[in-house]
Amino acid sequence: MLLKKVTRILIVISLTTSCSSKKQDSIYPEFVSLTESVYSSVIIEPDSFYKVYAATRGIIDKLMVKEGDLIQKGDVILLIVNDNSKLLSDNAALELNLASQNYDGKSNLIQDLKDNLSIAQLKLSSDSANHQRQLRLWNNKIGSKNDFEQRKLAYQASSNEVSLLKKQIQRKQDELKIILQKSKNNYTNKLNNQADFEVKSRVNGKVFEILKEEGEAISEQEPIAFIGSSNQFVLKMQVDEVDIVQIKKEQLIYVTLDAYKDQAFKAVVVQIIPQMNQETQTFWVEGIFIESPKVLYSGLRGEANIVITQKEKVLTIPLDYLVDENKVITKEETLYVKTGLKSLEKIEILDGLDSSTVILKP
Repeated sequence: MLLKKVTRILIVISLTTSCSSKKQDSIYPEFVSLTESVYSSVIIEPDSFYKVYAATRGIIDKLMVKEGDLIQKGDVILLIVNDNSKLLSDNAALELNLASQNYDGKSNLIQDLKDNLSIAQLKLSSDSANHQRQLRLWNNKIGSKNDFEQRKLAYQASSNEVSLLKKQIQRKQDELKIILQKSKNNYTNKLNNQADFEVKSRVNGKVFEILKEEGEAISEQEPIAFIGSSNQFVLKMQVDEVDIVQIKKEQLIYVTLDAYKDQAFKAVVVQIIPQMNQETQTFWVEGIFIESPKVLYSGLRGEANIVITQKEKVLTIPLDYLVDENKVITKEETLYVKTGLKSLEKIEILDGLDSSTVILKP
């Protein structure tokens, strides 16, 4: 029993000695330049960065580029097997050529009608002359009425034949014109379909990654490659919904990257994407470097502080000296204070405290 009592007493003495030896931290408020900012994670992406998709399903026949290649807008990235598409476009070309010849009158479709019209016009000319001659005789009471009527009927029949053939030619030309236009549309459509089997770049830039290999099947929903600018990069930042209303274009950004430890780079806000990501409750904000690192790669990560407000000669205390958001502890009492700007480490004191008051760390 005696041993147990001694042990307990020793423990109490030890704890009491430890507590009495600890001294509470204290400081004076100080005037400093204070910057209020919004924190965000950041990822570096090439400008004009996009995922490449095919417009049709198929098998990759040939990759025309490799990762790291510099390419121009319109350059072919890969070819998709398209034997059937080429056959269809060749057939469409033949149909277009035939329709064009028919419409231009180089085939027998229009020429036969024109030959018939020429014959009918010659007959009309002859029947017209005979009718006029018979009419003059009839007016002079020469010849029979039957002869006059026969000449008149022949002339009218020839005239009707010429008129009918002219209408047939016009209808046929209109019909061939429609066929020609349809052939052109079909040919253009087949060429566009064939063009779908050539995946081309939309920008001048660099091939950052190729996700597929030759002989591999692809679809319209699967990305094939990543392409973007070769020398211009943007900062992609995710800003929380409670902070986004404070973000504006041209605000200064201080950026630190994992690849460049202990270095800070200046950037500026250039775009705010107005649609919120419902899963993360954040908004995308884009920036560009004012002072860019010498070497940048797609996918580099780091941290960013978007400057909201800056003040000179601001009375501040460390954040960990503030109690319940509006109190500080002194040797004599607890004081209520009015706060202003806040950085990651300090907070502005607007009222309730001066630089000569010693405050204690809670």
